[in-house]
Amino acid sequence: MEKNINNKPICIITAPCHSWLIDRLDENFFVDYRPAILYEELKNDLQNVVGLIVTTRLKIDASLMDKAPNLKWIGRLGSGLELIDVAYAQTKGIKVVSSPEGNRNAVAEHALGMLLGLYNNLNRAMQQIKNGEWLRAENRGTELFGKTVGIIGFGNTGSQFAKLLKPFEVTVLAYDKNRFDFANDYIREASLEQICRYADVISFHVPLTDETKHLGNLDLFKTMTQKPMIINTSRGAVIDTGDLLEALKNNLIGGACLDVLENEKLNTYTTEERTQLNWLLAQNNVLITPHIAGYSHEAYLKMAEVIYKKLFV
Repeated sequence: MEKNINNKPICIITAPCHSWLIDRLDENFFVDYRPAILYEELKNDLQNVVGLIVTTRLKIDASLMDKAPNLKWIGRLGSGLELIDVAYAQTKGIKVVSSPEGNRNAVAEHALGMLLGLYNNLNRAMQQIKNGEWLRAENRGTELFGKTVGIIGFGNTGSQFAKLLKPFEVTVLAYDKNRFDFANDYIREASLEQICRYADVISFHVPLTDETKHLGNLDLFKTMTQKPMIINTSRGAVIDTGDLLEALKNNLIGGACLDVLENEKLNTYTTEERTQLNWLLAQNNVLITPHIAGYSHEAYLKMAEVIYKKLFV
């Protein structure tokens, strides 16, 4: 690829994005829109590229960046930078930005929707009606009002989830190893131990790191004395799937709302992974969605706007 096309520096968009971002970038860059590009294809075409727009489709590692001597910036649509070697990018003077502000409300609403749906048996009741069953007493719901909700990770999505909970007059116990002094009238700073002891609902909002991988494990579930509903809209590997199954089977937790899985490529599943997923899908107290929490129509545009502002405004 030529170093400049039409006297414009080149940027590659490696995943689907809102047309707003394409139009803005096109004002100053030659935009190579390749939402299905593969890792090796990208690696071979980076010689003259100054910018990348990425999601979680591709790993942007040191090997790839070494093939991009002119790379100046990487814009991550969404949150979570675990697939980008940020430290290495910094050594090469490459600016890396993400846009969690763009989809934090979408994630928070999705988490709340999953929780209310599971508390009120919405999915189960609809399936029963499809089968000709009209069961009222069997589907008596549980109110969120007045409960204690634990939030692990109080960044963009965790704090937004807490905001949406205010009308339910809950008590929020929030833990974040990197943030302090954020308590207010209904939000209390708490330790992980306190959340596990007192919370009726526990929602994970942490990035995937070596420290948070399998944070939700059997040892942690055993300390959850209120048998809480578990929500995970962060990354699948934050919760150990096998341990989650054991916790559900042994009534250590009340249910699970999962927008993410450890392996989201269903066509690559091992026999064990398929067995685990099928078991989860058969449970009345489990709700699974295909990593769509931060993917609302509104968030699709907001993420594009946030990325552009952080990079160029």
